[in-house]
Amino acid sequence: MCILFFIANANPSSDGYKLILASNRDEFYGRPALPASAWTENHPYVFGGRDMEPGREGGTWLAVGSRNGVTKIGVLLNITGEKRNPNALGRGPIVADYVKGDLTNCQYAEKLIENPKIYNSFNLVSVEFGKTNAKILHTSNAPPGNVEFSEGEVHGFGNSPHTIPLQKVIHGKEKFRNVLKSAGRANLVQELMEFLKDGERHWPDDELSRRAPKWAEKLSSVCVNMPVEGYGSRTRSVILINGQNQMDFYEETMLGTDPDGEWKKTHIQQQL
Repeated sequence: MCILFFIANANPSSDGYKLILASNRDEFYGRPALPASAWTENHPYVFGGRDMEPGREGGTWLAVGSRNGVTKIGVLLNITGEKRNPNALGRGPIVADYVKGDLTNCQYAEKLIENPKIYNSFNLVSVEFGKTNAKILHTSNAPPGNVEFSEGEVHGFGNSPHTIPLQKVIHGKEKFRNVLKSAGRANLVQELMEFLKDGERHWPDDELSRRAPKWAEKLSSVCVNMPVEGYGSRTRSVILINGQNQMDFYEETMLGTDPDGEWKKTHIQQQL
């Protein structure tokens, strides 16, 4: 399970932001990963964390790529409760290949759904900033298709089809919107991180019960905390891009397998 909230606007006010994004990565605590950084070895214009699970190394759930005047943001959210193919390709390269490559998000999305069954079910949310506009696209293979979303609005996505949002996504969008209204520039990041720690359960949820009956209630919060099962929200990310294309990428990620243990804080500041 993962969750994503953001607002994108290619032409913000003088003191506004092109992008305000908050996301939790939910995963088994023991799955190895690298914290957010520049991918300096081959793609220094890409920033994000990376999966290090054997056989899945180098994939990512969230990354930013910027070159040639174009900034790309990609976020992957698996769709739970769908039939799984044990021989499907890993989904980690979906975001990595997008932010590293030269294709626009529309071109990449069309190519991605040409063979929708080679991956298990996913939501890909891509945001692409050119000089004058932002193109926001949702791509999925369950069912296959692409949907464009408007800039200047709050959007939220989770681990169900975008047409059937989970209750925590519906309520989370409203809380995210309230943070944007109430927080000042000085405390925006702190307030967004606190929002990502929200353990309130949005229950009952018929769609979540259908998709994940075993753990449904425990999965119904923005921040998932399941220490007995060794699973939960193990990485929190907040990304801000201002009108002058300066990115501030904040991440808090677990270093061990105890959610009450040590967390590593990362702040990447980069002119895009």
